[in-house]
Formats: sequence, structure tokens, C-alpha cells
Amino acid sequence: MRYLPLTDVDRQAMLAKIGAGSVEDLFCDVPDAARFDGSSFDLPDHQGELAVERTIGAMAAKNLPAATSVSFLGAGAYRHHVPASVDYLIQRGEFLTSYTPYQPEISQGTLQSLFEFQTQVAAITGMDVANASMYDGSTACAEAVLMARRVTRRTKAVLSGGLHPHYRDVTETHTKFLDVELVTAAPDAADQEDLTSLVDKETACVVVQTPSFFGHLRDYTTLAEHCHAMGALLVVVFSEVVSLGLLKSPGEMGADIVVGEGQSLGNALSFGGPYVGLFATRQKHVRQMPGRLCGQTTDADGRRGWVLTLSTREQHIRREKATSNICTNSGLCALAFGIHLSLLGEVGFRKLAELNHATACGLSERLAGIPGVEILNSAFFNEFTVRLPRPAAEVVAALARQDILGGVPVSRLYPGADLDDLLLVAATECNDEASIESYATALQEVL
Repeated sequence: MRYLPLTDVDRQAMLAKIGAGSVEDLFCDVPDAARFDGSSFDLPDHQGELAVERTIGAMAAKNLPAATSVSFLGAGAYRHHVPASVDYLIQRGEFLTSYTPYQPEISQGTLQSLFEFQTQVAAITGMDVANASMYDGSTACAEAVLMARRVTRRTKAVLSGGLHPHYRDVTETHTKFLDVELVTAAPDAADQEDLTSLVDKETACVVVQTPSFFGHLRDYTTLAEHCHAMGALLVVVFSEVVSLGLLKSPGEMGADIVVGEGQSLGNALSFGGPYVGLFATRQKHVRQMPGRLCGQTTDADGRRGWVLTLSTREQHIRREKATSNICTNSGLCALAFGIHLSLLGEVGFRKLAELNHATACGLSERLAGIPGVEILNSAFFNEFTVRLPRPAAEVVAALARQDILGGVPVSRLYPGADLDDLLLVAATECNDEASIESYATALQEVL
């Protein structure tokens, strides 16, 4: 017999308490097109285990994996080589099965790995302090806006047109029912954006990205000075963490908060997740930083140890006092990030970034020689925007039929924005000269 903890009387009492007439009222914000209308799902009848494996296998075989094809995909998720030792180490039982340290002082290994992760993130971003990771870059971006709101006690946030559309959308979702005014600039494909006129005494923060969604590089030192003169914070976002091995750090630019995606180090594409969000800030803002902060200390006998220094989350204090309601530190993904970066070291990290940039330069030079192809970027790291003489989505589909993943059509992330002819193309250390030549040859044929 099923255990049903609530009776109809219990449910009616709960609905009456919150002012809802029925359970259906709780789903009023879900569009009708996304709700089950009561008819049967379009699914096959039940099958045996072997038949299910064959069916699912046939469906999976329709995918064109980035690892087994010529791939130049980017737009916030990048294919990099992950050393075999990373997966070997994170699959050790003491790492794989450990979870959130609710009794932190007995979780010394977990705390140490997170402490070292924080140290790495602070170093590469040029900031004072970093937290023990977040879900991903987009949620970290949303949390940065909410943090700026707390620090400045203002409600206006300006979002750059170079910010990744997913990061913008997640930020809009997080702030939808809060007293936050989002001012969103138009897509900045031409790298001509100037946000200074949008910053005033009511602005809590300005959110910019470099390399931008379109691959443009910017030094935001001047914008940081303008924001600070207005009492606003500058939030600098990145979606390709490897770029920090070569470019001027956001901290050097004067950023107050730095957030981004750490997937490129230690974590595979994995169809979009799980990923790991990076979050760093200035020391003076540390108590408004979301998530956890692990610290180093000594015990009564003078031995080195680690503690949970700050944990201002809803699981530890009253919900209305929490700085974040994100309930994870993406521990295993953060560990993979930390191991990969440790294996590289500072010199290796810089060399990896240089290799990415050099590969992308070779790709851009090859593509620029194709009639009708225009490179829009005057400067880039490992990703740039290409203007094609035909809709980019059509070109990508034609290339895919030749087992080539030619990039991401901008129209896929900006539908209806009259950017159909733009294509985002990324190159990493995984792309060799042969793959570049195959791509350029196929692209020329398709065009």
C-alpha cells in the first residue's frame, strides 16, 4: 500500500493558507504549451532491457560528438584536452563519494581541496578572495548582480551587449521578482559599445564580458574608474577561463567582482554539464560574497588545518539573511579544475593560453582567405565572429553532414535579432592544422 502523508483535508488547509484555490493554481506561471494536457505521451510501449539498450543506442548514434569529429564549437563551452590523471584522481573513493561538509572540521581533505581551488581562482582572476565555487558561470553572474545590489543598496544593473545571452537570461530569471532594474544593451557584434552613458548614481553594477560573447577583447580599466566615480561596481565576466592565462586579469582592470565558467579546465563538454562557476571579489566585500569560503588555520597543537570560514547560505542561517540560495559548491568539478590547473602550473597555463591563441590566429587567417567570409574581430583570444554570405545555420547544417562542427550560429542564441549571417568559431589546442584545413576546404565548398 502506498504511503500518502497528506489527506485531502490537509491539502485544502495548505492551499487556504497560501491563498490558492487549487493545486492547478500553483502552476499558473507555466505556459499551457509546456504543460501535460492529460493525453498519452508519444512514447513506445515497454521493452526488455536489451531492446531498450538498442533503441537508446540508436538514438545516441545520431549525435555528432565533438570528440570524434572536426569541431570548432565554442560560445561558452570549449573542448580542451583533459589529462587522464584528472579523471583517475577525482574517481578515488574519498573524492568521488564526499559531499557538502556539514560538519566541516572533520572534512579536512574536502576543505583543503576547496581552499586550494579558491587560491587558484583568486590568483588567475587577480582578485583578493574567491569562494568555493558555484553551479556554473551563468548563475555566478546572477549572484554577482545580487551581491552588487546588497553592497551598494541600489537596484539598477547594466548588462553589456557582449554578455553571453545565457548569462543574461539567467540573471533576468533570478531578478524577475526582486527590486532589480536590468538595463540590457543591444548585442555588440561590432565591438562599438560604450556603456558610460548608462551609468549613473542609481546604478549598482555594470556587467561586462571579456572575451565577449562575440570574441572581442576589451580592457575595462577606464570603465571601472567611471563606475567607481559613480559609486557603482564593475562585474567582469568570462566564459573561457583559459584566456586568463594570457590576457590582463580583471583584477588589474579594477573589477570589483569577477565571475565566469571554469569548465575548460578539468571538465569535459558533457552535453552542457555539470560545470563549475568561478566567483571572486575584493576583500572589503567578502561578507557579501555568496556561497562558502574555506580558510586556513592552526589547531591547539599548532598544526595546519582548514575551517569553513564563511558560510552565509540558507542552509546555515535564516533564509532572509542568506547571501545565496545556491545549494552546492560543485565540489567534484571544482576538484577536477584544481587538479588540472595544478598539473599545468603557472608556466603551463600560460603556454596553453598561447597555444589556443596561436591556433585561433591560424584558423582566422585561413578562413579570411575564403571569398565572402569576413572576420569581424580586430582582436580575439581563441574565438571570433565570422560574417558569411549565407545564413550561418544553413552553413552549419551543411558542414555537419560532412562530420564537421563548424561553429555556433549567433541566431541560435539571438533569434530574431537580424544576426543570421554571423557564426561563432572557436579553436583550442585540440585543433591541429589538418582539422583547420578540412574545415576551411569544406566551408569553401558549402559557400
